[in-house]
Amino acid sequence: MPSGLVALALGGFGIGLTEFLIAGLLPQVASSFAVSEAAAGWLISGYALSVAVGAIALTAATARLPRKQVLVGLVALFVVGNLLSAVAPNYPVMLLGRIVAALCHGSFFGIGSLVARSLVAPEKKSQAVAIMFAGLTVANVLGVPFGALVGERWGWRAAFWAVTAIGVLALAGIAALVPAWAGRVRPATGTDPTAGRPATGVGGANPVLPRLATSADGADPLPPRSATGTGEAEFAPAQPQPATGTGEPDPASPSGLRAQLRAFRSWQVWLTLAATALSYGGMFGAFSYIAYTFTEVSGFAPADIAWLLMVYGVGLVVGNLVGGRAADRDRDRALVLALSGLTLTLALFGLLAGSATASVVLVFVMGVTGFASVPGMITRVTDYAHGAALAASANVSASNVGNALGAWLGGLAITAGLGYTSPLYVGAGIALLSTVVMVIAARRARSPRVADRAPTP
Repeated sequence: MPSGLVALALGGFGIGLTEFLIAGLLPQVASSFAVSEAAAGWLISGYALSVAVGAIALTAATARLPRKQVLVGLVALFVVGNLLSAVAPNYPVMLLGRIVAALCHGSFFGIGSLVARSLVAPEKKSQAVAIMFAGLTVANVLGVPFGALVGERWGWRAAFWAVTAIGVLALAGIAALVPAWAGRVRPATGTDPTAGRPATGVGGANPVLPRLATSADGADPLPPRSATGTGEAEFAPAQPQPATGTGEPDPASPSGLRAQLRAFRSWQVWLTLAATALSYGGMFGAFSYIAYTFTEVSGFAPADIAWLLMVYGVGLVVGNLVGGRAADRDRDRALVLALSGLTLTLALFGLLAGSATASVVLVFVMGVTGFASVPGMITRVTDYAHGAALAASANVSASNVGNALGAWLGGLAITAGLGYTSPLYVGAGIALLSTVVMVIAARRARSPRVADRAPTP
């Protein structure tokens, strides 16, 4: 494992802790600043909204900057935000700290995913993304109990001081361990890095411009521009770096806002973003109200919620790592299977929620299937976007939009009197839509007769 990946995973862990630990600290924070529970809740919802906005805005604003420098700046912003929260003298400053910390969230995971995949061989790109996201999934398991434990022993400010320290460690790690060329293409054999122009490689191939090669197993097909005419072409994206080797970086990957916006002319980019939003919507439509399902339907006591959520979090960790490995073998098939599995799991959960044993098993499987699609979705959207960081960050924004959509629809179902299992069925319906979209995207990618470019407005 490249050491730079460890630094990225540590950054993801810190950012994940910031997102999740506040849930266990809200009562203390509300009491400390003498604000209502609803006002304290803005420390969560305000964070989520800032993630969606910051993912696009900061990625667009830093489009021409080296990606390592951008990551260092984003983690520095994260440290400043948590430091503000730790020392906040009043509620407005606390909220400002949460917003500042959240602004880096989407861009870090979007740009970080491009950097992560550039540190390994192309056939391991989804696994590299999964390793970076492992920090986030572990934080999902530990975030709420970590915040509650530290807050109970040393006060809620101590939790934010701890996250600030983790941010400083991640900042130092990324600065020291991530190569300067990370996120950009090093020239292939036969390339003249001085001229910045690819020399003709074996068979007259162009080693720097987007390369098409017939896939041995039909995995990861991209727009039908294969020389073979079979449509089973695989795009070697602008970013992936060999795990070893030397050479000057080739700045040929998209830079500048206009160049990055051109990535959104691809139907495959839009279909992948839609599938991402719907998959998260399905999972969070169910997860947002899972505590009510456990206590009101499955018969668990409120004290059991903490360990049940940890079971779910362990499922996220497993799904992330398994999904990354599966996506590197046959990405579209892995994505369809993961989304189908999520649909089936949520439907079964709704039917069997009255059984405590079945609920424990199914909430674990829900975590596995819910996060198994994440690494593949990110590498898919960035492949079809030719490495545009804006598309990677848009994928993070799409997931947050899906979170909000799923939670809203699940709440509507409960309000309508459909019971506490209804969010599970709502989630299953949304996940089914995501599966359909992914099937359409996969079939479109495999068809040599279908153009990939979306109409220009």
